[in-house]
Amino acid sequence: MSSNRLTGSARLKLDLMFDGLRYSEALGAAAANAFPNYYPYRFQPHEKNPTGKQSIDIPYLMRLEDGTLIRIKGNPDSPWRVMGEVERGYTLVHDSRPQRDELSITFEPLPGWMTEKTLDGFDKSRAGVSLHGDMAVINVAPGCDYFLEKDNDGRSLRCTFCAYGAPNERISHFGQQAGHPALPAQTYARMRETLHDAIADGHIRHIYLVAGSLPDWQLEGDRFLSIAREVQEVVRHRIPVACGSGALPSAQLQRLFDEQLVDAVCFNLEVWSEPLFSKVCPGKQKFVGYHRWIESLERAVELWGEGRVYSAMVAGVELEPEFGMSWQEAADLAIQGAEDLCARGIIPIYSLYWPIGGRDHPDYFDRLLAYFEKLNLAYLALRRRYALQIWEGFMCHRCAYMQLECDLDRSPAGGGE
Repeated sequence: MSSNRLTGSARLKLDLMFDGLRYSEALGAAAANAFPNYYPYRFQPHEKNPTGKQSIDIPYLMRLEDGTLIRIKGNPDSPWRVMGEVERGYTLVHDSRPQRDELSITFEPLPGWMTEKTLDGFDKSRAGVSLHGDMAVINVAPGCDYFLEKDNDGRSLRCTFCAYGAPNERISHFGQQAGHPALPAQTYARMRETLHDAIADGHIRHIYLVAGSLPDWQLEGDRFLSIAREVQEVVRHRIPVACGSGALPSAQLQRLFDEQLVDAVCFNLEVWSEPLFSKVCPGKQKFVGYHRWIESLERAVELWGEGRVYSAMVAGVELEPEFGMSWQEAADLAIQGAEDLCARGIIPIYSLYWPIGGRDHPDYFDRLLAYFEKLNLAYLALRRRYALQIWEGFMCHRCAYMQLECDLDRSPAGGGE
């Protein structure tokens, strides 16, 4: 069903994002020195299991020789496996290809600071600083209040694709309180100390600020102003910082800009069209609204200029059956949205959506792959038509692990035939 027009590293990355890796002893052993995956490898009953365990840790991110970064998904039915060892290096092997086609790969290493503690004895790995390749992600308030808000039928107003923003005991150490933007001084102190050590490693080239949403967008703006000030206490404008908040009121945007707290912004619209936005992001629609969201992005373009304003999009959520769209209809709608946003000087970034609820049959993934490939090829042409470039200070191929834009932009042929 795929158009098979992507080539080179972009093609390989797309295949691996869908095929994943099946377990091998080399993959399991690599986890000891690699940045940890948030999802362990889970063995299936039909699968050979030399570990005797139901699940085992595996690396999070894999890098090709040309620097292309790929998130690792465990899949017992994948035709791909890893061979080698840390001393002599690792190779990626496909079952149907001869040994001469082995590809050299590396795994993103576990940084030393992640195994250390802060001055007050707290694990730095839990201080709200994480890594996506050469991007440091700051998230000291991960709980999203939309999970706590309900519609008239008692259903949560969280975004339908989101499973990680639930405010619960796993994030209680941040001291975040529902409905309040402020965070404890201790939370910020731990983050600053950890970020300082992470930057000292010398590999961080971008910093991205995120947090759970607040129903009151002015309070959300207050929270991000505080987070950005705390981050700049450490960064001091040496590394570009992007604000990944929800849409913010004009006054809050002006303060972020006037205080020179961030160099770019990314307000996640998630999907295109108000009807779809209302269904996928009911909390965002109720408390902010689709049109105010776009107005906030347009105001940001006025302040920061073209090339510094982005919107993360969840590419493929439209294929969930409750939205009643074929993959062709979903792709056409997304491409229409990409053009509309580009015409406004807003650059969308499309992150591949992994389906929920056990929809893991091959036909579903075939449709999702066809949709994602068509969207990325069409969007590449749109970026060129509108002369819009993704600023390297915001994102690059060394940190884009579930996106293809930077991989396509750096290819002379654009990754096509």
